[in-house]
Amino acid sequence: GPCTECSCSSGKEPDKDPSHTKKKENGDRLCVPKIFFGTRTHKQITQISRELKRTAYSYVPMTILSSRDYTCIHPVVSNSSNRNEMCVELLEGKQGKSCSYYHSVHKLSEHHALQPAPRMYQAWDIEDLVSLGRKLRACPYFAARELMVGADIVFCPYNYLLDPQIRESMDINLKDQVVILDEAHNIEDCARESVSYGVTESQLRAAREELDVMVNNNIRQKHHEPLRAVCCSLI
Repeated sequence: GPCTECSCSSGKEPDKDPSHTKKKENGDRLCVPKIFFGTRTHKQITQISRELKRTAYSYVPMTILSSRDYTCIHPVVSNSSNRNEMCVELLEGKQGKSCSYYHSVHKLSEHHALQPAPRMYQAWDIEDLVSLGRKLRACPYFAARELMVGADIVFCPYNYLLDPQIRESMDINLKDQVVILDEAHNIEDCARESVSYGVTESQLRAAREELDVMVNNNIRQKHHEPLRAVCCSLI
């Protein structure tokens, strides 16, 4: 039956491979936890996956979660400054267009080079995934996310583990999983960054002007007046 003891990163049932199951005394199935390995930068992930290749664990099913900046191969989206929004718009298909790379994602996530098989499979890094994605014309960004379901180890930048919004959008559930933070003394800065937001004085002035108009025209005054006061005090 479905695995009740652990929250696998997707709602799917865990695979039926007996090596991935441990018996509990009461007969319930128990998933082996995933290892989430967080690093400060994408560059460090590349170094660590190279090290993994050199160990006896090079065959362990893995994935690397990274941003579209590193993994989008769509000719228009990848050259744009707001890749995330453009990608989402394409997938929603509002302009009648869609992303053929996204629709081929299974070609990449199911490709034999990324499927654990005796002596065939070995640890890979983002560049390996992207170059294979280009060959297959399939999206590395979403393939990496699909591979998380069967992965024993998931590499990602810190903020994927620390920032609740990113965790949610990436379907990362850390309950009962193993989390390793490389160079953990950097965590404080990273946590601060993930809840910080930069705003310019001209943006504040523009916001105040718009709020003035709202308040003067009696549009939801009780909501807009306190916001205007915040803008004024910041300016």
